[in-house]
Amino acid sequence: MIKENFLKNKLANNEEVLGTWLTVPSSVVADIIASSGLDFIVIDAEHSPISYETAQLIMMACESRAVSPVMGIGGIDESQILKALDIGAHCIHVPNIRNVDEVREIITYAKYPPLGNKGFSPFTRNFDYTAENSSKLEISNLNTLIVIHIEEFNMAQKLENILKEQIDIVFIGLFDISKSIGVPGQINHKKVRDMFRITVEEVKKYGKIPGTIVTSPEMLREVRDMGVRYITYLADCEIIKKEYKEIKIIFDNLRKLN
Repeated sequence: MIKENFLKNKLANNEEVLGTWLTVPSSVVADIIASSGLDFIVIDAEHSPISYETAQLIMMACESRAVSPVMGIGGIDESQILKALDIGAHCIHVPNIRNVDEVREIITYAKYPPLGNKGFSPFTRNFDYTAENSSKLEISNLNTLIVIHIEEFNMAQKLENILKEQIDIVFIGLFDISKSIGVPGQINHKKVRDMFRITVEEVKKYGKIPGTIVTSPEMLREVRDMGVRYITYLADCEIIKKEYKEIKIIFDNLRKLN
């Protein structure tokens, strides 16, 4: 991406950043969320039905609010990585990374030479739709952030070589980790929390940025105190449902009083 990367600039200034996950395939919903002042929105193209066409509209909505659009893709797939970046993602999330070879493959697909071998067309949103920007491959490389997900128990012991590669953020996927140890959804389980702490310290040791998801204000404070600087809070669907569910309970209780 040759335009300004709001997220990259904040992280480079040693700021903490807060975002959320977008699962509803709507640029209007994205615009509403972006108007709240969050730093970034992760477009979840791994688990949700969001298409690339809709994702590009979402990215436009985000950028109009100076919010960085981030795209979560389904895996280490050259076509998915290329499209996500060509339509203007400031950053990509790649799930379930297990070894350094997978990281190198991601870099090959996400970066232009000499760092990688990403397919090149100047006629994309990434290059503002014109061959006049064909010489700006280095700028695009600099402005492209890569997030890898750690989603398996005891991955902290395997991170040393991975953390030496040119990635920016290590996202610790608490829900997948809880699944991997047989307690799905129990992200406050002692084993999950212990692994989280160890992994955060390992990530910081190598100068990378630790990231994760939080599900409450209390958890937000806790991970921030541990030095986690890239934080996602819940997802759009959870927040929408929670608010309507709470008001419905209040309404039902009022009806019982009559």
